[in-house]
Amino acid sequence: MKILFVSDVYFPRVNGVSTSIETFRRNLRALGHTVHLIAPDYAAQSADESDIVRVPARQVPLDPEDRFMRYGWVMRQLDRLRDEQYDIIHVQTPFVAHYLGLRLSHLLGIPCVETYHTFFEEYLYHYIPLVPKRLMRYLAKLFSRHQGNSLDGMVVPSKPMLRVLKSYGITTRAEVIPTGIEPQSFVFGSRSVFREKFGIAPDRPMLLFVGRVAHEKNISFLLRVVEQVKSAIPDVLLVIAGEGPARSGLEQDAKKLGLGETVRFIGYLDRDTELNSCYRAADVFIFSSRTETQGLVLLEAMAQGVPLVSIAEMGTRDVLKDGLGVWIAREEVSDFSVKVVTLLSNAQMRRELGDAGRDYANEWSAAKQAQRMLAFYGRVLGLANEGQATQHTDQAVPETGF
Repeated sequence: MKILFVSDVYFPRVNGVSTSIETFRRNLRALGHTVHLIAPDYAAQSADESDIVRVPARQVPLDPEDRFMRYGWVMRQLDRLRDEQYDIIHVQTPFVAHYLGLRLSHLLGIPCVETYHTFFEEYLYHYIPLVPKRLMRYLAKLFSRHQGNSLDGMVVPSKPMLRVLKSYGITTRAEVIPTGIEPQSFVFGSRSVFREKFGIAPDRPMLLFVGRVAHEKNISFLLRVVEQVKSAIPDVLLVIAGEGPARSGLEQDAKKLGLGETVRFIGYLDRDTELNSCYRAADVFIFSSRTETQGLVLLEAMAQGVPLVSIAEMGTRDVLKDGLGVWIAREEVSDFSVKVVTLLSNAQMRRELGDAGRDYANEWSAAKQAQRMLAFYGRVLGLANEGQATQHTDQAVPETGF
C-alpha cells in the first residue's frame, strides 16, 4: 500500500503528533508499505528526512514553534503527487493539512482519513482568550463536526474521545487506534547520568512532567501540588521537560509560590539519547492534563518502570488503570499531593507500582497498532471501491497559498 501523510507539524517540532506520525511511519514501513509525508519546512531537519516533502511555511503569529504551510506551493506539485499513485491520504492535523488532504483526495480520486489528535473543545479558548470560553467551546464543536463529516474515515486514539465526537454529530466511519510505543522505550535509561548532567543529587526526591509546556496541560495545578508536597518533603524537586507558550508564566507562578529552587524547566530532550534517562531519573511521574486524546508520555514513563500519579480525564481514561503503574488521583490538590507524598516516602511501593506499569505498557505495541491501522485503511478503501465512501464537500481554500 502507498500512503500519503499530511501534517501541519513534524520533527524537529517536538510534540505528541510528531511522535505519533514517526511511530506509525516507521512501523508501516517495517511492514513493507510506502509512507510519504507532507510537512512544513522549519529550516532544520529531522533525524530521518527520507520520503518527506518539506513545504515552504511561515511562522504562526504568537506561536514561534508552529508554521503555516503554503497551500498553493503544494498544489503546484500536483503532477508529481499524481505520479506517485497513492492509495490513501492520512491527514494528521486540522489546519492547512486538513484542507490540503481533502483537496488532494478530490483531485487524485483516493480516500482521505484523518486522526483526531487534539481535543479542541478544551484547547482553543486558551489561545483566543478574548472570546468567551462557552462560545469557543461551541465553535470548536462546530469546527470538529464540519471537518469530521468531510472525511472518508477518522482515527481516534481513545474511546472517550470517540464518544465525544459522536456527540458532536460526526457520522463518518471512525475507529479507535492509539499510538503504540516502540521497543526502545523499554530500554532502561541511566538515572545517574541524567542526574549528574543536571546537578541533581542521587537521593533527592524527583517528580517529573514531560510534555508541551502549554496552558491546556494544566501544569499550574501540578505547581500547587508540589507546594503541598514540599511541606512534607522539603527537598522535593519537580523537573519539567518540554517547551511551550506557558513556560514564562509558569516560571513566574513557581516563584510566587516559593518554588524557585523546587521547580526546574529543562526544555526539550533528545528522544533517542536523553528521554529514557530523564524518565528513569524520576521517582514519580505526575500528570494532570484534561485534554489528552491518549497521553503517550504516560506509557513511556511506565515503560521505564516509573510509577505515576495522574488524573484520568478524556483519553487518559482509556490508558490508565488504577494500580497498573499508576495511582489515579482526583483533580484536587489534597488528594493528588497525599498520593505523591505516600509514594515518595515508600521505595518498595514505588518499585512494585513501577514494575506493574512496565508489564502493562508491554501491551501497547507500536507494531500491533500499525497492523490495526492497515486494516482500517483496507476497510475505507473497500467502501470507496464500492462507491459507498462519504462524498467530500469541496471546502473553499485559496489556491494561491498564505
